[in-house]
Amino acid sequence: MTLDLSLYLVTDRRQTRGRTLIDTVHAALDGGARAVQLREKDLLGAELLRLATELRDLTVRYGAAFFVNDRVDVALAAGADGVHLGQNAIPPVTARRLLGSDRLIGVSTHTSAEVARAIEAGADFVVFGPVYWTPSKTPFGAPRGLEELASITACAQVPVLAIGGISAERVADVRSAGASGVAVISAIMSAEDPCRAARELRAAMRRG
Repeated sequence: MTLDLSLYLVTDRRQTRGRTLIDTVHAALDGGARAVQLREKDLLGAELLRLATELRDLTVRYGAAFFVNDRVDVALAAGADGVHLGQNAIPPVTARRLLGSDRLIGVSTHTSAEVARAIEAGADFVVFGPVYWTPSKTPFGAPRGLEELASITACAQVPVLAIGGISAERVADVRSAGASGVAVISAIMSAEDPCRAARELRAAMRRG
């Protein structure tokens, strides 16, 4: 599998307009998403593993990367490509010991200091934001903006994905600021047509 993080979908089954999570992710993959992060923090182990296993099977069919949020045990059990760690999750160095060298580790970051620590700890990529205002990222403070994003991408030795308020119309700006890709939640999960939304984001990434 060739790793493609240019359009990185983060799940939220509460934003699917009544569709199932699997159907929504399937549509996004049809539209061109090639990385999926299962982020359903309220689910207990058995249900989370069930979803992870279904999504792993689905992403394999599309040649897409699959990550589980925080839960290294579920990622391993489902055969995921890796984990995505929040700032309150286990440290990346610990996750690496559990995962081995063949799987990937992404880390959510909100400041330049967090980016530096994540890279030093062995992160394979970081998600940085919120770049723009978005309801899902209000706990992490004010939007960081394009200038801070550009400052971080100029120094980071790993791919930096922009998150927070990303739309197809904003892709060119975050790409110009050096982002390797975009991570989105509502732009696809809440879209009337997730396949079309993913296709538009993917096309914007290509133009950018």
